Amino acid sequence: MTLFDPALLSELLRKSYAADPWHGPGTAELVGDLSAAQAAARPVGQAHSVWELVLHMTGWQREVLRRLRGGAPALPAEGDWPEVGDPSPAAWDAARAALASSLAELAAAVAALGGDRSGTLATRIGSAGRPLGTGVTLAETLVGILQHDAYHGGQIALLRKTLGR
Repeated sequence: MTLFDPALLSELLRKSYAADPWHGPGTAELVGDLSAAQAAARPVGQAHSVWELVLHMTGWQREVLRRLRGGAPALPAEGDWPEVGDPSPAAWDAARAALASSLAELAAAVAALGGDRSGTLATRIGSAGRPLGTGVTLAETLVGILQHDAYHGGQIALLRKTLGR
């Protein structure tokens, strides 16, 4: 098994969300017990709220899935930093469910590449451009979304501490 093995990448995606990754709690644990009010709070000046981070992560997971399916690189359909909108408990539940769903769908699509189709991971996406994460292979994009989610998971962990959680 290599680092760019679809089964391994799929497992790492799942583990970073719902298991116990080595870097700390999974994203599901970090957001699972927060209320809508806590998720929408801005305890650190102009820093993003937990809710905004969740929407951002969801959007980029969906964008990576779209690229995996052959879509041209673009910003997430919802935008890079979608607005929270109605900060109700039902909307917060929906945001968390969308995060879980986008991750599960991406992990399943990566796992489905398996075996002979893993050559797809060597496909280069667009030309070099940091804002869209282009000019890299699909495998590097998948590693990038893992790094992206771990980075924002760390931000959520710090915001939780600031919120007294």
